[in-house]
Parts: sequence; structure tokens; C-alpha cells
Amino acid sequence: MSLLIYAESAEGKFKKVAFELASYAKKVAETLGTTVTAVTVNISDVSELAKYGVDKVLKVNNDKLAGFTAKAYADVIKQAAQKEGAKVILLSSTTDSIYLSSLVAVSLQAGFASNVVGLPVSTAPFQVKRNAFSNKAFNITEINTDVKVLGLAKNSYGIFESAGAGAEEDFNPTIGENDFGVKVESVEKVNGKVSIADADIVVSGGRGLKGPENWGLIEDLASVLGAATACSKPVSDLGWRPHSEHVGQTGKPVATNLYIAVGISGAIQHIAGINSSKVKVVINSDPEAPFFKVADYGVVGDAFEIVPQLIEKLKAFKSQHS
Repeated sequence: MSLLIYAESAEGKFKKVAFELASYAKKVAETLGTTVTAVTVNISDVSELAKYGVDKVLKVNNDKLAGFTAKAYADVIKQAAQKEGAKVILLSSTTDSIYLSSLVAVSLQAGFASNVVGLPVSTAPFQVKRNAFSNKAFNITEINTDVKVLGLAKNSYGIFESAGAGAEEDFNPTIGENDFGVKVESVEKVNGKVSIADADIVVSGGRGLKGPENWGLIEDLASVLGAATACSKPVSDLGWRPHSEHVGQTGKPVATNLYIAVGISGAIQHIAGINSSKVKVVINSDPEAPFFKVADYGVVGDAFEIVPQLIEKLKAFKSQHS
């Protein structure tokens, strides 16, 4: 009986969340006295997983799975769990895995806990700590089913190296046509930029930038920090930026190590969606902006003066330490 994780990937490479999930799984497996098995989809080189505690990798290679289809991927994970006799299945909290988790839980008649932020509080009974109320509180959830599915909140545990055996095995689950009721016609991606999902740092802009012609300020700051760019809902509604960059409770939730908000007042929905970020920095000319109440660091002033100075200071620091 092994603990199973779904090691998420894109374009033939593992996402960072796969390594965080493996690190977390290794620690849980030690507590349960078992091993960690990962299931991967269309990845040729899976050796990197062994560095983070994975003992066995079930490699699925199937052209039908080239595009993400939740039902088909959930079926793969279900069959992998049944093959390994896994009683605990772990997934991350990316957009894809959030779709998957509930489907996997239903197919295995398993209890499901999302937004898990720590190692199990107890294993008998099985209890985990979770974010609740838009990350404003925590609760302890007890799962009493034989099989358990957990969704690990992003950036809640960290990435730690811990050698695993890393044995590899080809796995060929049965995939039927009923798994492809939804067909992926195309996938549009922005190339050459850090994605919000994988970013450790996000620089986000709001209406305080006054117009799309000033967005270079956000992109320049993001570039020097190696960060992803994002925006508030009003900015995407106005068409200044694509909706794919909208972060917040009604957009993409983020849980980065550093979140910098430029010209964003801080509507409750936006704050709820970024509240899990570890350090929040706000730059705003209005000292009464609600964002200052939740910020770790706040700068009151004109973003058009402050951000260029910040960029120059960061460039100077990088050149001195390169």
C-alpha cells in the first residue's frame, strides 16, 4: 500500500508544484510507514522526482492525453490508485488539479479535503488543517473514509530534497471514449513570460496606472524580479489586460512568496484571492486604501515615481551581486 501523488506537468516538464507535492507526500508517507508513488502523464524523463522522495513512478504515455481532459486524467489517477492499493491520494491546487480532485474522490468513494496547509494533525483519526473563509481562518477536517483525497494548497509546505528510490514502471490504464466527452480544440499560451500559476513573485497592477499604455511599468518591475504580471478585476473588465491575468477571489487565486500590488485599492474579493501570499507589498497614493490594512509593507506615494526608482535600485543590487 503506497501513498499516491499526481505529478503535474506541462509541455513535457514537471511543474514546480509537483516537487512541493512530492516533498509533502514523503513526510506523510513516513508518518504512515509507507512509500510514495507518483503517476505522470507523457513525461519521458521522470528521474527528478526521486530527489524529492518519490520511490516509484508510474509512467503513462498516451497521445490521447496530449491535451488536458479532466475526466480522462481522473480515470488514470483512479486506476493508478487501485493498482497501488493507495489509501491516500494527493493532488496540488492548480486549476487542473482542482478539477481533478473531486472527480477522483467521487470515483474512489473517498473523502476529500481541499486547501490543505499542513501535515496531518492526526492519522488516527485522520485530520488535516485547511484554509477556510477565503483564507481568513483555518479549520481542522476529519476524513473517515477508507480512501482519502487531499488537495495541497500552493506554497503551503515548501520544496525539500529527500532521496527516494525512483523506480520507473510503464503504466497503461484503460481509457475509453466516454472519458473524452469534452474535446480540447486549442490552447493559447503566452510564451516567454512567467505564468501566474508557477510564479514565486507576482507584480499586479490596478486602475491607479490610469491606462494600458502605462503597463510597461508593471512589466519592467516583473522582469527585474523574475515575476509574473497580474491585474485587478476592474483592469481586466476595462480591457487593459486579458482576463487570464485577473487575480482575486473571482479570478485566479494566488499564494506566492511575494505579491506586489501597484495602484490597487484592495477590494475584499481581490484581497481574499491573494491573502495566502506570504509577503504582501502595496504601493498606492491613497493612504486610506483598504489594501494597507492587510499589507506586510506599504508605500504611500505616486507609483509613477516610486516604481521606476525601485526598478533602478533592484537592477543596481543585481549587478553588484551577479
